[in-house]
Amino acid sequence: MKRKVKHFSEDEFTCNGVECYDLMSDDLLIKLDEARTIAGIPFHINSSWRDKATNERVGGKPNSAHTRGNAVDISCANSSNRFTIIDACITAGFTRIGIAKTFIHVDVDEDLPNCVTWLY
Repeated sequence: MKRKVKHFSEDEFTCNGVECYDLMSDDLLIKLDEARTIAGIPFHINSSWRDKATNERVGGKPNSAHTRGNAVDISCANSSNRFTIIDACITAGFTRIGIAKTFIHVDVDEDLPNCVTWLY
């Protein structure tokens, strides 16, 4: 049984309409919950764990942290929320952050380079 988090329900973590909360990294869930506490604003998860077919369909990299339950994309509608989410994620300990116009990617994948940010 996965560790419960304060700010997210299990059904917020889905792939193709199927709940995948049990496939998410505990480290990711703990940091994500801490970031949400720090930010003080809701986080809407656009993408969490992905099976390989879904990852390919959405244009994810073959070695995507999403396929190992180590990543989420958080919806972001404006620049103020973008700053708040990024600041909270850094404070919570995320060291891999991707920035897009409509979402923020965070992951805890130790097999990928750390202390990096990138743009989509």
